[in-house]
Amino acid sequence: MAELHPSAPTRPRTIHPRAVVSLAVTAAALIFLLTGVSLWLSYEHLHDVGARHGFADDPIRAWAWPATLDLFYAAGEVLILRAALARRLDWWAISLVIFGAGGSIALNIAGVGEGAQALDYVVAAVPPVASLLAFGALMNQLYRLLAAVETPVTTTVTSVDRVNAPNVTAPVTPPTPPKMPVPAAPLTPALSAARLPQPVVPRGARVLPIVAPPVAQAPTVPQPPAPIRYTDARCAVIRALYNTAPPSRPGTKAMREALVAAGYEAPSDGAIRGTLRTEVEAHEPHLAQLPPAPVAISA
Repeated sequence: MAELHPSAPTRPRTIHPRAVVSLAVTAAALIFLLTGVSLWLSYEHLHDVGARHGFADDPIRAWAWPATLDLFYAAGEVLILRAALARRLDWWAISLVIFGAGGSIALNIAGVGEGAQALDYVVAAVPPVASLLAFGALMNQLYRLLAAVETPVTTTVTSVDRVNAPNVTAPVTPPTPPKMPVPAAPLTPALSAARLPQPVVPRGARVLPIVAPPVAQAPTVPQPPAPIRYTDARCAVIRALYNTAPPSRPGTKAMREALVAAGYEAPSDGAIRGTLRTEVEAHEPHLAQLPPAPVAISA
């Protein structure tokens, strides 16, 4: 185990994200500053060239003439930046940059004139070349940033890393649940009759139909009748008079005597027959069909 340590690869140190952002912002600021200074120097030199060749009497046109090249250059840079953000290549924008930068470099060098020293040509060529290189550096950083965002960084753990890092635990993959068997579809009567073996019946034998035994039904238990609720409590006294042997329909005198015995005041004959006995027989109509009670004959 100890012999693997000398040959173990060293892991690169990660840079803090804030440091990366700070460096990128600083580089972009320097590139923009370099581009601005280079374009200004190139523009000034092209102005002098235009003033010496045709625009000496018109300062406005002398200042506007370098824009015919530098604006092509700037427009091409903006179009290339837009294409880079869209993750595509714009050859038309590249052609504009080549035309503008190439024309600027050529006219800056040609504007020095014949018979000048070599250093004069270098001084004239440095600003447009520096502007072109600064833009190239900016686009290189932008392409790297887009590639890093589009392609995630993946790390692989080797066997040596597993030995040197015992605390790293591999992710636990949950077990795959077993597949439940799919129940077979129920057989239709036609299919079941075709698949099941048919019994062999001798010729001439009489086949009797199979009759299923009757299903025994549970005996019904009669439910007791619900108690009758009379509107007049005296009806219960009248109803008890029907429970005689044999059952009979009580008379007016018997009903009056029963009510007085129960503690009620003796009502009129019309109230006894028309109200109390009528309500009792309305709840139980069969009581009205009973024969009248026999009249007791006094000695």
